[in-house]
Amino acid sequence: MLEKRLDQYARLIALSGVHVQKGQHVVIRAGVDNASFVRKLVKACYEAHAKKVTVEWSDAIINRMDYEYQSIEELCDVKAYTIEKMKDQYESGSCFISLTSPIPEIMKGIDSKKISARNIAYSKQTKPFQKYTSANLTQWCVAAVSNSLWAKKVFSDLDEEEANEKLWDAILSSCHVFEENDPVLAWKQHDEAFAHRIALLNEMNFKELHFVNGKGTDLHVALAPHHIWAGGYEKTQKDQIIFNPNMPTEEIFTMPYRNHVNGRVYSTKPLDYSGTLIEDFYLDFKDGRVIHYHAEKGMEALKELIEFDEGSHYIGEVALVPFHSPISQMNLLFYNTLFDENASCHLALGAAYPTTVKNGENMTNEQLLEAGANDSLLHVDFMFGSEDMHVTGIGFDGKETDIFVQGDFVI
Repeated sequence: MLEKRLDQYARLIALSGVHVQKGQHVVIRAGVDNASFVRKLVKACYEAHAKKVTVEWSDAIINRMDYEYQSIEELCDVKAYTIEKMKDQYESGSCFISLTSPIPEIMKGIDSKKISARNIAYSKQTKPFQKYTSANLTQWCVAAVSNSLWAKKVFSDLDEEEANEKLWDAILSSCHVFEENDPVLAWKQHDEAFAHRIALLNEMNFKELHFVNGKGTDLHVALAPHHIWAGGYEKTQKDQIIFNPNMPTEEIFTMPYRNHVNGRVYSTKPLDYSGTLIEDFYLDFKDGRVIHYHAEKGMEALKELIEFDEGSHYIGEVALVPFHSPISQMNLLFYNTLFDENASCHLALGAAYPTTVKNGENMTNEQLLEAGANDSLLHVDFMFGSEDMHVTGIGFDGKETDIFVQGDFVI
């Protein structure tokens, strides 16, 4: 039964995730531990009439060794041929599949300065290619694959084999992959379910959102003057090809107004940042900027995240996710942002998506900043939703409208 569902999942990623076009080049980025599923995915892409499928392999254990043994100078040496390869892939119209299969806390004990320096150096060199995904110049999709170490972290009371099966079931169920249905059709229906609420939020055109809960969050998030709510599927800018950037997804999101976020927000789920878990943290904002922060665990990693660059002190995304979303109802902590962000309202420190402001995909960086967008080399989501979250939308006329009551939509 699992093998059939994995075949369905591979087909779903190829057809609904990146929506492979006939004659298109597909680039798959995956870990070596996921080879058996990657083979299924390569086959699904070819059956969708891809011209060529390239797999770029990585190994988390070896990556850790690189940080252990290499100097900062070596880690920051991004080779010209790496950039040239990426340039060719993006400019030739490739689509991209990234398979996430994390090993929680893989970087525990590694010097955070090494991790930060490498991330900054790589991000600076690859920044010209960010627009291909952030502005939807091509199709891209992030999806998950189970591995035994991740599974044991999520299901610590089970043996390795049983934990792996349980994690696979959670991944597949969250993506509507069941043996008896057609997941491509199920996903289409899932996308359509977003349309009504997104249209309603865009019609309401709130000036500001106010988040309050019992944990202590009291945060005012102004929205960019010409913000656009989005969620579910996206369309490529040029050819209007429908694709789904995240599988699974339960979020509806938009662009905050960069310099107009004020108050305190408390996290409600751990954040895995570059292999280090950050837990029980809060951020204080004034005029959009993080001015104070604290974490009970992972403070050094939180510092590296916020101090990454100037833009990482601001938020680029605000997302609404009901507490009783399907993923939230699994009552699992995945230790992986792709899943945990779809079980909770979240904010993203760092870059905004140009597509979440009117005509943003056609704006220069300077024009986006003027429109209220944040710019950064990174984009990192953290979760702050809760069962008692109250979200109020405030209009330009001062009228207040309940959006969330007790953690769920009421509009």
